[in-house]
Amino acid sequence: MVDVTDKAKKYKSVAYYPGCALEGTGNGYDVSTRAIAKKLDLKLKDVTNWNCCGAMEVKNVDPKIQTYLSARVLSQAVNEDGMDVVMAPCNGCYHNLKKAEYDLSHDQKSIDVVDKLSSKAGHTTYKAGQAETIHALDWLKATIGEEGLRERTKGKLAGLKIANYYGCMYVRPRHIFPEKDKGPGTESTSQPHFMDDLLATACCGGAHTLSDSDTSTKLVLNILQAAEASGAEVIATECPTCHTGLEMHQVRAEKRFGKKTSVKVLYFTQLLGLALGIGPRALGIHTNISDSMDLIIEKRLT
Repeated sequence: MVDVTDKAKKYKSVAYYPGCALEGTGNGYDVSTRAIAKKLDLKLKDVTNWNCCGAMEVKNVDPKIQTYLSARVLSQAVNEDGMDVVMAPCNGCYHNLKKAEYDLSHDQKSIDVVDKLSSKAGHTTYKAGQAETIHALDWLKATIGEEGLRERTKGKLAGLKIANYYGCMYVRPRHIFPEKDKGPGTESTSQPHFMDDLLATACCGGAHTLSDSDTSTKLVLNILQAAEASGAEVIATECPTCHTGLEMHQVRAEKRFGKKTSVKVLYFTQLLGLALGIGPRALGIHTNISDSMDLIIEKRLT
């Protein structure tokens, strides 16, 4: 068992797997993650020649191919970069890497497929247990922690009312996250709290955005209205799919159903960056669909 001090040292330098979304619609998440890493003197080493983790599309065609794609990312981190911790900020990427780890520990067919495809592709086969996959929340909580952030931020976000939105894939299905639910100091799969530590959730309908846009919009509207009803001014996110869904369907809800909400949407790394004194542009806030600048200025976060 790794204690808190060992984790802090181990996570100070990690292989960074941004994934596809963070190079596209979730660019603000990538920019802000890199900015706070620099500010906090944490080292991110990009995984060499990384590929898509398989996301939802490949998994629906052939789940074993998806397992291979995620395993290749882990292989690159371990065998090309010499790293044993992979940090994935995207909930989907984090989920898929964790699922690949589980599959390669429990399913012989997955092991065989990954070994065969790795051989064909000409790279070393990833073996279960060679790397540890962590989320950006694990990374920050273990290395800096609540007290460390409190000292550095001086209560700068105290006047801002934030609703934390974890999204579905951060803790579900729970069997692929064996390190969670281990008592004090570990994340909970039923009531996640790491984002609350550092700064009742429903699905955003992200998987149905293209096939049933109205249902997705209604699901997002429920989240937005619930946040506003609780007095929140900002929804903090940790998933680029959820983040984009909240932003896009907030606009669509007004156009399609005449339902306007004013709560802003920011990545939790952008909020932490503001609290650490990093400028909005350096955090990629201008790339968000949700325009938060008036609120940021009002709260004197610039």
